[in-house]
Amino acid sequence: MFHKFAYPLAMAGFLAVIISQAGAYDPLDPTGNITIKWDIISWTADGYVAVVTMTNFQMYRHIMNPGWTLGWVWPKKEVIWSMVGAQATEQGDCSKFKGNVPHCCKRNPTVVDLLPGVPYNQQIANCCKGGLVSSWGQDSSAAVSSFQLSVGLAGTSNKTVKLPLNFTLLGPGLGYTCSQAKKVPSTVFITPDGRRKTQAWMTWNVTCTYSQILASRYPSCCVSMSSFYNSTITPCPACSCGCKNNKTCISNDAEIRSVVGKNISTRASGNTGSGIKCTNHMCPIRVHWHVKLNYKEYWRVKMTVTNFNYRMNYTQWTLVAQHPNLDNITQVFSFDYKPLVPYESTNDTGMFYGLKFFNDVLKEAGADGNVQTELILKKDMNTFTFNQGWAFPRKIYFNGDECRMPAPDEYPYLPSSAISNVISSSTVASILILVFANLLVTI
Repeated sequence: MFHKFAYPLAMAGFLAVIISQAGAYDPLDPTGNITIKWDIISWTADGYVAVVTMTNFQMYRHIMNPGWTLGWVWPKKEVIWSMVGAQATEQGDCSKFKGNVPHCCKRNPTVVDLLPGVPYNQQIANCCKGGLVSSWGQDSSAAVSSFQLSVGLAGTSNKTVKLPLNFTLLGPGLGYTCSQAKKVPSTVFITPDGRRKTQAWMTWNVTCTYSQILASRYPSCCVSMSSFYNSTITPCPACSCGCKNNKTCISNDAEIRSVVGKNISTRASGNTGSGIKCTNHMCPIRVHWHVKLNYKEYWRVKMTVTNFNYRMNYTQWTLVAQHPNLDNITQVFSFDYKPLVPYESTNDTGMFYGLKFFNDVLKEAGADGNVQTELILKKDMNTFTFNQGWAFPRKIYFNGDECRMPAPDEYPYLPSSAISNVISSSTVASILILVFANLLVTI
């Protein structure tokens, strides 16, 4: 029977999900963002020299190949005379300049990182990594990217400099929304010997946050499940990352041979491109959670990440899982592991990533296109159960994007015979104890 409140409640729930995703708020990384700091370090005849530093404070979302792209709009008629550690993608119309021609004359420049191996006179610290930036949780020392630029036709004092407008960030695809620049206290620099401090003439910050719903119409990964106590395998939900279209996915060996080895760089995220294997879920990444074994005081899980994209490797990948028993994880095989504790009262989330030079690259689809780990978790007898899908994760993220989960009623269930066996065993044990106790009293 239709309930009069069912439709409004359903719509309210749906809108809440949409708003939460669009608002660039991640409950597992509530303070995660990319902060762009612009430090003016000296004045010139017609402007200034600044160092721009991009720091990725996101715990598990990194910027992968082909790297970041940063843009903004000049408030006046500024030009970029020169750059170190990065370059503008277009010079623009510099025809009015005679002799000394600027590096970029566009009012809305677009800047990218330089590639590794450029001459030393074009480098500064933390530059020239092809735009690759690690997540803060994975490697904070590699979560920084910097460049220097000389700006002309600009103000030459704190009172006359105008802050750039409308910052944009691709990392490498869509999804980031940036704030307007805001003046902050000048950055203080400490000399290598630690004996002297200097400071920037002027500093402003821009904060960029990520929203998955802005990045792609569909998720970029899905989750499948299985267990030792049920022969049923719960697959990824159909059309998790879009529905199958044989014209845009790869379904036979001839098509595979035509794309294997042709690794692509794309500014888009998610499952765009023609290199994805035809599946019912159409996701480039599938995470499989298998409840493998049950011990007296522990239980064991196997996780397998499979790449269905024949044209993309995933370097420095990250996997985040949320499960209440991750507060008592005993051992992790083949992966690095770091607990994530965004809230002091809860410790149910962990980040997994590959061991350097061993499995930190998830290779393209095929025989080697997967990575695996096994976890041993200690039971809390007050909460542990295999019933009602408790043993399966609440959320899974891959490379910072939340994966599509099966519906809870599709999880591999604990057969009623298994429950009755547990009850029967405990009942028999209780009876034997009582009999043994009575025998002792009789004796």
